[in-house]
Amino acid sequence: MDIDRADGRTANQLRPLACSRNVLNRAHGSASWSQGETKVIAAVYGPKAGTNKNENPEKACFEVIWKPKTGQIGKAEKEYEMILKRTVQSICLSNVNPNTTTSIIIQVVHDDGALLPCAINAACTALVDAGIPLKHLAVAICCCVSQNGHVILDPNKLEEQTLKAFAYLVFPNSIISLPSEASSKLRGEPLEQGIITSVTQGVMPVEDYFHCLDRGRAATSKLSDFLRKNLHLQTPNNPSKAG
Repeated sequence: MDIDRADGRTANQLRPLACSRNVLNRAHGSASWSQGETKVIAAVYGPKAGTNKNENPEKACFEVIWKPKTGQIGKAEKEYEMILKRTVQSICLSNVNPNTTTSIIIQVVHDDGALLPCAINAACTALVDAGIPLKHLAVAICCCVSQNGHVILDPNKLEEQTLKAFAYLVFPNSIISLPSEASSKLRGEPLEQGIITSVTQGVMPVEDYFHCLDRGRAATSKLSDFLRKNLHLQTPNNPSKAG
């Protein structure tokens, strides 16, 4: 059933996408990502020698620092940092640069809904820009359940305020930054199936959750195509950076 959205989109329609790489001169990798009026800049620094306390020195360590547009970081932002860190750890090859730390800085430029998926997409693009070895790309999307039970994708801020529940979903994509010494370890792994991250908020029946999974997975094909196109169009001249 079609539903009316304030901005005129259909239930499955994403907001306009925009992405740029190498937007910060001093970062080892950087990217801006916009979905509608929501915009995030991600910067990657490292890998630097040494790991943080309580991290395994035999693996590469990743830290995420979230910077809101204004004010101090709160409980929600701390949760975003944790979710993003776990997502990054899932897509990066942690055995390639052991005993190192890579820092990912997330700067919120504007929040008009679906902020966390936007940040995850920005971070993934910035990791590619920095040449960090990845198992595969990842694309994130927000799927929501309205008060009347309809599932909608990529909500804006106004829609978020009226939703019953929503799910942040991250799906795997193709290999993009894989060093030759690690390629043999991943042969045969299914990259186009499964899910990397799933976080829900609010009350959502099981059938609605699986509906969100199906709709989200279908919609990420557009995100994947957009990301791949931008990575190829903006392939840097620096051979140390993967594209």
